[in-house]
Amino acid sequence: MKRELKIFSGNGNPALARAICDYLRVGLGQWDLTRFSDGEVYCQLLENVRGTDVFVIQPTCPPVNEHLMELLIAVDALKRSSASRITAVLPYYGYARQDRKDKPRVPISAKLVADLLQAAGVNRLLTLDLHAPAIQGFFDVPVDHLFAAPVILDWISAQRYERVMIVSPDAGGVERARFYAKRLGAGLAIIDKRRVEANVAQTMNVIGEVRGHTCVIVDDLVDTAGTLVGSVDALREHGATSVVACFSHAVLSGPAMERLSSCDVERVVVTESIPLPEAKARHPKIHVLKVANLLGEAIARIHSNSSVSSLFV
Repeated sequence: MKRELKIFSGNGNPALARAICDYLRVGLGQWDLTRFSDGEVYCQLLENVRGTDVFVIQPTCPPVNEHLMELLIAVDALKRSSASRITAVLPYYGYARQDRKDKPRVPISAKLVADLLQAAGVNRLLTLDLHAPAIQGFFDVPVDHLFAAPVILDWISAQRYERVMIVSPDAGGVERARFYAKRLGAGLAIIDKRRVEANVAQTMNVIGEVRGHTCVIVDDLVDTAGTLVGSVDALREHGATSVVACFSHAVLSGPAMERLSSCDVERVVVTESIPLPEAKARHPKIHVLKVANLLGEAIARIHSNSSVSSLFV
């Protein structure tokens, strides 16, 4: 007998969860996910989940630790309520930038998060544009790694830019940028960047001819926008006609919005993986793309044991 599908949402991005439910034409699962007066997370399921196929939608976006702990406790509640399978849906995987020991005596926090999720009872992970794809190997359960590329590519194509040049803001993102360039039949340029410290980067040089081109920077996330500002300045200095930036995840912390306002970038395109406050979402340079249908289709295929990778062929 086929298991019933149920979708639950944490407090990380309830609007995205509702949009996914609309796509799947199912109701959002009911639970009491609140806080005690001292800040401890409380979770009680308000419906039966015994034997069901459960998906918990919870990006571990700021405040990261609050949303992560909320997810762990919710998963434990589902496990103890006899859910048949629990899939954690993390449109944004927090701590992903701490994926290796790049300095002495530092943790590999991305691995720790994977261990915590599995210890809580997660049977499967569904995520979008991991900062480091190797994080999939930190899990001993199946990981479905989605890409926002189809949604972003459709938007870029619809703009009908002339002489498009895809730009990777660092050497680590070349594979992603090459994929975009190949799909669009565009050229490829790379920013040679030297990082000084966390959230501080110094742009060094532009590899590739960008003069007279509309440059489209593609990356997985934008945080303080320091790298973005440096990249835009370098591209403009090398003769780029205009610069557009496309990101899967809009962290936009600290001085990011102030930097965007003063930066010579035409448009910053992001997805709804992280909820943006209305003030940020209404910023004239920011455009938010929808990924609820993409996530919803992936959930439907996982539930029916169909291919997820065929979404990106």
